[in-house]
Amino acid sequence: MFDKLDHAQLLAFYDKFVAPWSIKILIALLIFVIGQLVAKFVAGMLGKILGRTKLDKILVEFIQSLVNALLLVFVIVAALDQLGVNTNSVIAVLGAAGLAIGLALQGSLQNFAAGFMLLIFRPFKSGDFVEAAGVSGIIDKIGIFSTNMHTGDNKQVIIPNGTIYSSNIINYSARGTRRIDMVFGIGYRDDIRLARDVIAKVISADARVLPEPEPLIAVGELGAHSVNFYVRPWVKADEFWDVKFALTEQIKLAFDENGISIPFPQMDIHWNKPTE
Repeated sequence: MFDKLDHAQLLAFYDKFVAPWSIKILIALLIFVIGQLVAKFVAGMLGKILGRTKLDKILVEFIQSLVNALLLVFVIVAALDQLGVNTNSVIAVLGAAGLAIGLALQGSLQNFAAGFMLLIFRPFKSGDFVEAAGVSGIIDKIGIFSTNMHTGDNKQVIIPNGTIYSSNIINYSARGTRRIDMVFGIGYRDDIRLARDVIAKVISADARVLPEPEPLIAVGELGAHSVNFYVRPWVKADEFWDVKFALTEQIKLAFDENGISIPFPQMDIHWNKPTE
C-alpha cells in the first residue's frame, strides 16, 4: 500500500512538475542556442553588407557587435519568458541599470558618441595631417573613444573624441594641393621689377610648383621698413614643407646674387646739439 502510494505520488509529481518544467527548460535552451546562432548569422551578414560600403572597418565591427549584443538580449528575454519569469521586471531592471551606467559614464558616452560621428562623417582619416583640439599632427588611429596622432617631432598624442568633435578641425590633407603663403621684403631703394623677375625665375625653376593655379607674385604692402612681396605658389599637399623651405632659401640666395637687400627694422635718431 505504501509503495503504491509513493508510486502514485511520484507519478503525480512527475506529471505536475517534472514533465512540464522539463519541456519548458528544453524549449528555453533551444530558444537560447538557436537564438545565439541566428544573432551571430544576422550580425555576420550585416558586417558583410557594411563591409562593401565606405564605412570605416572599426565602425563596421562596432555596429556588428552592437547588433549581436541587442539580439542576444532579446533571445535571453524570450528564453526567460518561456520559463515563466516576469520579463517586464527584468526589462525594468535592465533599463534602470542602463540609466545608472549612463550617468556614471557620461563623459565616456560623450566620447563614444563623438567617435561614432567621426567614423560616420569622416572629417579625416588615418594618415591625414590635421589640426584638432589645439594639436597639429598626423592621424594614426581613430578609435571609438579617442583618436591617436603623432606630431612633427614624433610625440604621440591621444585626444578624447568629444574634445575633437566639439572643436574646429582643420584637415590639411583633405585636398590634393595647398598654397604656400610667403612674404619677402626688399628695400625701398631696390628695383621692384627686378625683384619680381628674380622671384618668378626661382619659382619657375622648381618643378614641384604647380603651373595651375598660377603662382601669385605681387607687391602686397608698403611696410615701415620694406616693400613686401606676397608670394603664393601652389604645390602638392605632401610636398608643402619641402617646397616652402627650398623656395625660402633659393629666393634669399637669388636676392644676394642680384644685389637686392632684405632690410631689417631700424630707427633713425636725430640729435640736436643745444646752442649756448
